[in-house]
Amino acid sequence: MDARTYDTPEHTEPMRERFAALPANAVNWIAVWRRNYLVWRKLALASMFGNLADPMIYLFGLGFGLGLMVGHVDGVSYIAFLAAGTVPSSVMMSASFESMYSGFSRMHVQRTWEAIMHTPLTLGDIVLGEVAWAGSKAVLSGVAIMLVAGALGYASFPSMLLALPVIVLAGLAFASTAMIVTALAPSYDFFMFYQTLVLTPMLLLSGVFFPLSQLPPAAQLAAQLLPLAHAVDLIRPAMLARPLDDAALHVAVLAAYVVVPFCVSAVLFRRRMMR
Repeated sequence: MDARTYDTPEHTEPMRERFAALPANAVNWIAVWRRNYLVWRKLALASMFGNLADPMIYLFGLGFGLGLMVGHVDGVSYIAFLAAGTVPSSVMMSASFESMYSGFSRMHVQRTWEAIMHTPLTLGDIVLGEVAWAGSKAVLSGVAIMLVAGALGYASFPSMLLALPVIVLAGLAFASTAMIVTALAPSYDFFMFYQTLVLTPMLLLSGVFFPLSQLPPAAQLAAQLLPLAHAVDLIRPAMLARPLDDAALHVAVLAAYVVVPFCVSAVLFRRRMMR
C-alpha cells in the first residue's frame, strides 16, 4: 500500500493514525493474535513437530552421546544440565523464526498487514500482536521440552514451575528482537545473516551446552549482554531446584529486550510501510 496515494485531507489523517507506531490501546493486539492462532491451528500438529524436533535431537543426541564422556557437570548429569539449557534455546529459536519467516510472509508476501490496517487497528497493534503470537509459540515449545525433561527425571518438580514466567518473558524478548530483523529484511535470504551471525554465536556463548565459567573472561563479559544467557541463568536453577542469583538483574535485562526492540521495530515498520 502506498500511503502517498491518500493525499486528500479527509484521507491523510486516518492513514496517519493507521500507521501509528504505537498500539492504539491495550487490547487491539488480541485480534491479531487470534487471527494468527486460527490460521495456525489448522496445521498445529505439523508446526509443533517442526518446532520440537530440532531441540529434541540436540537434547538426546548430545545428552546421551556427550553425556557418556562428560559425566557430570556442576553436580548434575550432563543430560540434565543440557535439558535446562535446551528449554531457553528452544524458546529463542521458535520466537525468532516465527517473527522472521512467518511475520515477513504476513507483512510482505501475503500483505496481510495492509488488509488489517483497513480496520480500526493501527500498525503498532499489529506489531504487538505479532510479538505476542511469536512469544506464545515459543512458550509452547519451551514448556513442551521442559515437561519431557521433567517426565524423564531431568528436571525437578515443582521448582521447574518457576521457569514458566521466565519462558514467557524470554519468548517475548526474542520475538521482539527478531522483529527488527524482519523490519529491515528485503527478502527471506536476509534472515540467514541473523541466524548465522547472531543466533548461532548466542547459542554457543550463553551457557546452553557448557558452563559460562569455561569461557575466557572477555567472552563471559560479552555473554552478559546476551538475552539467552540471562534466560539460561533463570531457567536452569528453576529446573534443577537450585538457588537463584541476581534474579532481578536477569529479569530486567530480558524486560529491556522486550520493550526497546519493540519500539525500534515499530518505528522501522512504520517507515517501511509508509514508503
